[in-house]
Amino acid sequence: MRHRLSQLRKIMDQQNLAAFIVPHADEHQSESTPAYAERLAWITGFTGSAGIAVIGLDKAALFTDSRYTLQALEQVGKDFEHLKLYEDKLEDWLLLHVKSGDRIGYDPWLVTSLWAEEMTAALAKIGAQLAPLDQNPIDRIWQDRPAASLKPIIIHPLQYSGQSHHDKCRSIGEQIKELGADAFVLTSLVSICWLLNIRGRDVANTPLVLSYAILNSDGSVQLFTDPRKLTPEVKNHLGSTVEYFPKDRFSQALQKRGGQKIILDDKITPAAVFNILKQSGAEIITEDDPTELLRACKNKTEISGTKAAHIRDAAALCKFYRWIDENAPLGGVTEISAVQKLFSFREQGELFQMNSFDTISGAGANGAVVHYHVSESSSQPLQKGMIYLCDSGGQYLDGTTDITRTVVIGSSTAEQKDRFTRVLKGHIALACAHFPKGRSGAHLDSLARMPLWEISQDFDHGTGHGVGSYLSVHEGPQSISAARHNVPLRTGMILSNEPGFYKTDEYGIRIENLMIVIEIPAKKDARPMLGFEMLSFVPIDRRLIDLNLLTAQEITWLNQYHQKTLSHMTNYLTADDLRWVEEAAKPL
Repeated sequence: MRHRLSQLRKIMDQQNLAAFIVPHADEHQSESTPAYAERLAWITGFTGSAGIAVIGLDKAALFTDSRYTLQALEQVGKDFEHLKLYEDKLEDWLLLHVKSGDRIGYDPWLVTSLWAEEMTAALAKIGAQLAPLDQNPIDRIWQDRPAASLKPIIIHPLQYSGQSHHDKCRSIGEQIKELGADAFVLTSLVSICWLLNIRGRDVANTPLVLSYAILNSDGSVQLFTDPRKLTPEVKNHLGSTVEYFPKDRFSQALQKRGGQKIILDDKITPAAVFNILKQSGAEIITEDDPTELLRACKNKTEISGTKAAHIRDAAALCKFYRWIDENAPLGGVTEISAVQKLFSFREQGELFQMNSFDTISGAGANGAVVHYHVSESSSQPLQKGMIYLCDSGGQYLDGTTDITRTVVIGSSTAEQKDRFTRVLKGHIALACAHFPKGRSGAHLDSLARMPLWEISQDFDHGTGHGVGSYLSVHEGPQSISAARHNVPLRTGMILSNEPGFYKTDEYGIRIENLMIVIEIPAKKDARPMLGFEMLSFVPIDRRLIDLNLLTAQEITWLNQYHQKTLSHMTNYLTADDLRWVEEAAKPL
């Protein structure tokens, strides 16, 4: 890595740069970064999914979030100062290490325009300049850089999407007209795939297609992707209202938009797009991505599909947890072998395509790491007396799943039962919530935390995130979080319900199901109310429950949940697997 740093610093010196910023990002702000865009890993050695580095001519720093502290220390040498994202600020480090007149280089395709605007303002305090570069200097020295995927585009048919892409484009085109604009620029792969009813295999765990798009007010679209990805069937699917061009023609197409009014979402659009449009003379209108709310509120076809996908997924998980129960106490089951076994059960399921994220498989102390990523070096055996946390999900043609179960291998302590039961109480409270229309997830977050707050405990992550329909397992704008979030929950939105408790160096507990927002039948003279319908159906470990902490209503909820789980599994499991579910779902 030191040789790479030397090469980079030589280029920086030639370009009169005092520092260069390297985010963990691609040009689409994808959650999973494709191999060709893993510049942060290449220059630092850090392979985590969240981080940013700043490299000066003689000093450098790497910012990672708390889940990657130990990993960063192991992977990255002493050439980088190790700092914490969200606690330590990149701009503060820069203000300490650069001076008036210094140029700070960055790749404008890898950061949003909002980020660039805020960083420019911060550096202006000391007279330093944020300098966009025409070419990323890392790309000049990364000799064996992987190529972008050329896997063909896949049609996402009407039987799964529930609405034609022509209707989607026309509908959003009308919104563009109402805003007095000519076009909307899409750089988010999730938005493009949803809009055009296409999917791909270009990004790990999420069925996306590397592309850009411009949606015009008349509903026509310009799609920019590698032409080798377009099969005759896909061209026929897209039809005459979608023109396609090589991806490298995107900048040129933006330059031709001078004099037009163009809508961009500054929270997700690369700064480069803003820069090009501004230089072309286009008028930029900043608005939220108009596809976001539409794809968050699932239509009837998507709702039916996700319910079916969750039942098939539950069958795979029931087989898996039976296997854990029977084999882990005997020895020989490791965190990695458990991941492999779970995948083998899932891939047998109808319409299964891939995992929806890398499975979190944490036994004992590893379960206390919220986003633990098991590796050959960290994997440990599941042993008697351990709590085992497994957070996993699947991508099916008709839906995306995400579920966490915490189970005990052998016996548990009174403390573990207390914490597990409090997490369960929070989960049930949120699952049973009824709330007025217009409320956001921020209004519900405390329901899941209250049982832990009663003993001065909490968990340091959001309670729930949105989920897509055979798209991203993390989808906005909806969430259930204490963070300020003013997006009201609406019918058809899918969210996770995942309170947890984590005791450092000992064990972790999380119970996660996916739910969908539904209307509650209105009572006379009452306000319109919303609630949740459960999508995930896998037994919750009764052996970890302290019955003395549950109310009668909570016991009734759990018994009914387990009865539904058993009824859903009747037609999907063999007699032996079904007997395991019957035992695991016995009424309390």
